[in-house]
Amino acid sequence: MAALQKSVSSPLVSTLAAGCLLILVLCAQGGAAVPITSHCRLNESDFQEPYIINYTFTLAQEASLADNITDVRLIGKKLFQGINVTKRCYLLKQVLNFTLEEVLLPQSDKFQPYMKEVVPFFSKLSKKLSQCHEYDSQHIQRNVQNLKNTVKKLGESGEIKVIGELNLLFIALRRECAQVEQGWKMDY
Repeated sequence: MAALQKSVSSPLVSTLAAGCLLILVLCAQGGAAVPITSHCRLNESDFQEPYIINYTFTLAQEASLADNITDVRLIGKKLFQGINVTKRCYLLKQVLNFTLEEVLLPQSDKFQPYMKEVVPFFSKLSKKLSQCHEYDSQHIQRNVQNLKNTVKKLGESGEIKVIGELNLLFIALRRECAQVEQGWKMDY
């Protein structure tokens, strides 16, 4: 009987030990996981220029002053609802493209001088994400379409709200798409 218990518990102990080792390794790496082989990534260095951070956040703040719709949030938990963590960068790529094409470029004459610097920055990020593709994306398309419909329903106020949330888009792109050293930052 003792031999039977020893042979059954040995694989269990080995599995537990391997799991503990994996957790220790991930903790030692600061929570980084193995990189995902995908084109849906940006470099952390894309978000490090102090002037672009300042311009993006100042632009968002100025637009927020003109935003009189305080009960609607475009870039938030609702946008990511039902979306797997590994597909969030693709979702944000879609939001970024919409933001550029439908809001920033048509509104580029407003909120100067910030818009002059921020539009090329977000265009550069969009270009870097251009090879990012997702084939099974019904939830993503639904969530992006909901965002687009909300902006369209709000009209010019919706476009101002998009500009006012550029800081949130910046933060989300950095959190969901930026590759940190050898892995993906996973601090949710």
